[in-house]
Amino acid sequence: MFQQDPRAVGGSLALSALCAAIPLVVLFVLLGGLKVRAWLSGVIALLVSLVIAIALFGMPVGQGISAAILGALFGFFPILWIVINAVWVYNLTVVSGHFDVLRRSFEKVSPDQRIQAIIIAFCFGALLEALAGFGTPVAITVVMLVSLGFKPVKAATVALLANTAPVAFGALAIPITTLAGIASGVNNDPRLTVDGIGSMVGRQTPLLAIVVPLFLVIVVDGVRGARQTWPAALLAGVVFGLGQYLSANFISVPLADIIASLAAAASLVLLVRVWQPAEVLRAEPDEETTAIATRAARPGGTARGTTTVAATGGPDRGAPGTGDQGTGAAGAGTVPADSRGEVFRAYAPYLVVIAIFAIMNIPALVEFFGKAPWTYIYNWPGLHVLNSAGDPVATTFKLNWLPAAGTLLVIAGLITMAILKVSPAKALRTYIGTYVELRSAIITVMAVLALAYVLNDSGMTASMGVWLAGTGAAFAVLSPILGWIGVAVTGSDTSSNALFGALQAQTAAKAGLDPLLMVSANSSGGVLGKMISPQNLAIAAAAVGMAGREGEIFRKVIGWSVLLLVVMCAIVGLQSTPVLGWMVP
Repeated sequence: MFQQDPRAVGGSLALSALCAAIPLVVLFVLLGGLKVRAWLSGVIALLVSLVIAIALFGMPVGQGISAAILGALFGFFPILWIVINAVWVYNLTVVSGHFDVLRRSFEKVSPDQRIQAIIIAFCFGALLEALAGFGTPVAITVVMLVSLGFKPVKAATVALLANTAPVAFGALAIPITTLAGIASGVNNDPRLTVDGIGSMVGRQTPLLAIVVPLFLVIVVDGVRGARQTWPAALLAGVVFGLGQYLSANFISVPLADIIASLAAAASLVLLVRVWQPAEVLRAEPDEETTAIATRAARPGGTARGTTTVAATGGPDRGAPGTGDQGTGAAGAGTVPADSRGEVFRAYAPYLVVIAIFAIMNIPALVEFFGKAPWTYIYNWPGLHVLNSAGDPVATTFKLNWLPAAGTLLVIAGLITMAILKVSPAKALRTYIGTYVELRSAIITVMAVLALAYVLNDSGMTASMGVWLAGTGAAFAVLSPILGWIGVAVTGSDTSSNALFGALQAQTAAKAGLDPLLMVSANSSGGVLGKMISPQNLAIAAAAVGMAGREGEIFRKVIGWSVLLLVVMCAIVGLQSTPVLGWMVP
């Protein structure tokens, strides 16, 4: 039996906390400073954490290795099991050609670039985030925007800024699933579950969603754009935020982004049928944008095999309703006419996912599939840990093989195959290709989760938590900043939650703050670091042939990131007081 000691290093809390932070510093320096690959950085930081846990915190070698294995396994199941199968479902729409049908249906909503920014970057980007995450929305939407005539830097800025509010519920709420798995092991608060944390995050990020579309039109066309298109921006933001709140609190946490994005897109489509801005912002010829869009239109020219029509970019104003809505920017090419059946099939995979998850969330089915032979809970061998108070630390592994979200996505994928008429052979090749595509992400996530488990079970997280608790009530304002830093460096809200989730819970308990609020704030604050992470900046730049110009894009988005972070810090700070304390479940 191993007992944690927050003052393990020389009997000093400060020195112990400093030593405990070394693996995190190593990870951040390797990723952000030395530009080492994410998977290699994660593995190195894991090895450093094992050395410190064993040499300085007195954790037995066997237990340290056992904790790392448990963390890596949790990283694969349920986390990566969801990500891999979600990306597979998305890839099925690509190989069947229905992704392009979906893209064209969005293009026809409005000829105005400001409306297009909302429908594609915000609504469709959130849908992509809901199913795939991990950079997919930025890679896809930035190319789609360029194909419609947006200047490359502006397209990248819009795509990155839009990829904020949906991130916490991305990949069917993987960040929240990770956060619940990490935080619940260090705090006995019964609310630290997927539903509990999802409910709290669903009372924070929707407040950001309301203003993000308005910020997008300001990026596209300045204050004049906001004046002319505020009804569309406000409607999309409010509907998305309301959908995210209702789903996270009353329907299904994993479905929050899917429901919110589809509802926002539907509301916008209905609005533009009866309303158009006073002026329509169109594209004008531009050599750089035309070259990028033409290159992207070639086979394999864009991320994940999407195709686009050649387009041009720049602002051009005209009267509402003029011009051909069925062409690319500046009439670059005619968009094929898709039948209603094809459009329905393009949306069908998302509807199938919603239906399956809605059915499996029926209380009677949740209870039925929550026991053997569908679900097993194992006491993890070789890992016996007590916290500093002498209470046992949870060291179990849950194998809910059938009701797991990843397995439900496999079922959705099989149904999608039939709907999209994808042959079993092609679907299998696509599935194998998805593993190959995500191989680096698989190693990275497993390494980061293994690192998090070593930090938590060795007592290193407890040391940092007790030390940070010295900030008292001020930690409520600092809490979102921790998540923001984590995502800015790692590029992943999931990774940030794995690294800091337990720390947030430990610190909250010691500082007399609500653990649920602080844990949730890590994820809600983290989403705002997504747009400035080196990985996402590189994805946005590479998608439109701007490799090496990441700094230019960074300067466009850093102000928005900091502004929204200040807003989130204020929200969390007020939620920790009677002013907004009523919002905490």
